[in-house]
Amino acid sequence: MIKARVIVTLKNGVLDPQGKAIEGALEGLSFSGVGSVRQGKVFDIELDGADRAKAEAELKEMCERLLANTVIENYSISIT
Repeated sequence: MIKARVIVTLKNGVLDPQGKAIEGALEGLSFSGVGSVRQGKVFDIELDGADRAKAEAELKEMCERLLANTVIENYSISIT
């Protein structure tokens, strides 16, 4: 069994209205000093097998085809 974490974030320069809303809410809750907030997605995925190279290739394909919109998002894969 291979466990992986995929983190998907918006690319720099892409507007993040949800991040702005969170930023405003934090300010409204009296948290000062928050410069900016960017939101993203985290996927914890378990794959059968023990071949790390195959797992990484499959995870990359999952990101390219479904998990990330590569036009506006970046992703990173971490296998544990």
